[in-house]
Amino acid sequence: MNLKNSLKGTGTAMVTPFGADQGVDDTALDRLVEFQLDAGVEMLLPCGTTGEGATLEPEEWERVVGRVVERAGGRVPVIAGAGSNSTAGAIRLARRAAELGADGVLSVGPYYNKPNQAGFYAHFRAIAEASEAAVVIYNVPGRTGSNIHAETTLALAELPGIAGIKEASGNLEQVMAILRLRPEGFRVLSGDDALTLAMLALGADGVVSVTSNAAPKMFGDMVRLALDGRIAEARALHYRMLPLMRASVADTNPIPIKAVLAMMGRMEEVYRLPLVPPSPALRERLRAVVEELGILGQKVGR
Repeated sequence: MNLKNSLKGTGTAMVTPFGADQGVDDTALDRLVEFQLDAGVEMLLPCGTTGEGATLEPEEWERVVGRVVERAGGRVPVIAGAGSNSTAGAIRLARRAAELGADGVLSVGPYYNKPNQAGFYAHFRAIAEASEAAVVIYNVPGRTGSNIHAETTLALAELPGIAGIKEASGNLEQVMAILRLRPEGFRVLSGDDALTLAMLALGADGVVSVTSNAAPKMFGDMVRLALDGRIAEARALHYRMLPLMRASVADTNPIPIKAVLAMMGRMEEVYRLPLVPPSPALRERLRAVVEELGILGQKVGR
């Protein structure tokens, strides 16, 4: 699958369901994949930030990526979270993701190290040149402590192994600088649900969404409408979902969205330390939001 051609629409940054024993809940994971595909999402992204990839053991990471690839069955691209602040480590993950059948990897900017712009370029170039997996850069300064500048992204966009970027800087001027000068075929995805409609209106190609874990059809419909130029209709859905988007970032991701999925009966509400359950006040807010959206009664399915 040519990832550049497929990197469009709604990609769900999938949560990783855990059971009471803290192990990966395979049944809930399978159901989540089918829930997303039945709703028409265009991409699946396991083992990223939302998937608590930082606390997955290597064998668990392989198990989740492999299971999502198998369950998706080629219906949509699977892009595995495969970032590291060690370039050598990121290369190992990217190579293994390709072996497991993933169509690409989502690779976060090195965290804690805080490389300069030349370091960012060298890091992502090394990953792209060392692996068969297409690379989607993930720029999220709020998590990593440093920002990948537009100029660096545009330089990386010229490399054949770099398919696109998930832009979560929250800086629309930076996004516009990338969109204005990006080479043909380089995809730009929103990394912030609440800014997705604005980015699509500016010319972005899609989103890697947290909210779509719980509302995949509604979020996907908004994105498809926007991509079709039906902005007024997309805007109506955007404002309908905005309370859930905002509540989903009212505590550290994925705490709120996992609480919502548990309310929907889709998985047990289990986190791995250092993440802990939401406060009673946030839980009440989340329940009110999802009741208003009417998604609590959705059938769990397969």
